[in-house]
Amino acid sequence: MANPFVHIELNTQDTGAAKAFYGQLFDWTLTDVPMPGGMTYTMIGVGEGTGGGLMQHPMPGAPSAWIPYTGVDDIHASTEKARGLGASIIREPMEVMSHGWLSILIDPTGAVLGLWQAKTP
Repeated sequence: MANPFVHIELNTQDTGAAKAFYGQLFDWTLTDVPMPGGMTYTMIGVGEGTGGGLMQHPMPGAPSAWIPYTGVDDIHASTEKARGLGASIIREPMEVMSHGWLSILIDPTGAVLGLWQAKTP
């Protein structure tokens, strides 16, 4: 399938409550990973299927939201193509440590979508 969903991420103002809720609701494996700057990213292992993560929302006061990420071959070209099609880019392409690159956009209908280019296929 071209451009599958490859990661789903929860940005939340209360990571503890989110971990407690989803840890009890589903049979997910939640693994905290220390990140630069003192942040913690929680990886969500779902077994079969697309996993994800959860983190403290980077925008204070913003409501919690799930962001699906779609795999792309070229993060810069895909981000520019989205912009040309009317998307607002809320996170320009950025490198995520040794894993890959992401960008986040709002499509013309108001929906949020992340783009992800892995460093290794």
